[in-house]
Amino acid sequence: MLLLYNAGLIASIPSPSDNSLQLGPLELRAYGVLIAIGALVAVWLTTRRWEQGGGDPEAIQKIAMWVIPAGVIGARLYHVITDFDRFRGDYIEVLYIWKGGLGIWGAVALGTLVGVWIARREGYEVPTLLDSVAPALPLAQAIGRFGNWFNQELFGEPTDLPWGLKIDANQRPDEYLDVATFHPTFLYESLWNLVLAAVIIWVVPRVMPNLMAGRLFAVYVAGYTIGRLWIELMRVDHATTIFGARVNVWMSILVFLGAAVVVLRGRTKPPLEGEQVVESESSGKA
Repeated sequence: MLLLYNAGLIASIPSPSDNSLQLGPLELRAYGVLIAIGALVAVWLTTRRWEQGGGDPEAIQKIAMWVIPAGVIGARLYHVITDFDRFRGDYIEVLYIWKGGLGIWGAVALGTLVGVWIARREGYEVPTLLDSVAPALPLAQAIGRFGNWFNQELFGEPTDLPWGLKIDANQRPDEYLDVATFHPTFLYESLWNLVLAAVIIWVVPRVMPNLMAGRLFAVYVAGYTIGRLWIELMRVDHATTIFGARVNVWMSILVFLGAAVVVLRGRTKPPLEGEQVVESESSGKA
């Protein structure tokens, strides 16, 4: 990524001057384009992993047709519910998702429920499906987070580090009008998600070979919440708080605890020396 030098000779990451892409007469919002690209990449990776497990690739296409819109709806609902005050008096803004405002918790929750429902209805292996999609979700999130960069939103505290993000004055909170560079939390989360996807694909199967089928999804949830917690604590944008802490901080803690329990309880005991291993659903590999 290109680094610019400001008047103080300190390198910084520039923010895009526009949040839309012009293709002839068509204007596309970068936020929506990046989310769409992330979704397509997630479908591609999930399909590859599903095929490796012997599944029919058309099954993923069928599920994705329902899961992707469900994820967007769930993400928007979560954001609106947890930040409802900002929509009072201008409820039409609820529909303007291209301006930002999608909550990952709602996307994962509703998308997963719909995906599991479709899989069971069609007779697909749900644990294998969950393992297949586990690294695809953080990969999609890593791409989609760059939409926040285009919108100049969800940045962190002021910083003079070389990778500080330059934010236009009209996009800064009132208390930071005299500050030009902030922590690029969109980039931190994107990099965290890329590492998480790699860990799920290559590290976890080697470190936890006795993990039951379907539990890789819980590894994703636990891994994501760890990163989201410290990144959330850096952000300075307005957010609903409970007992002085942002809602997403509490959600990160609670969801991590639940996911960690699922992972720990999803490990099978290794067979004793000389004992024959009986193949079962718990020993399957997505």
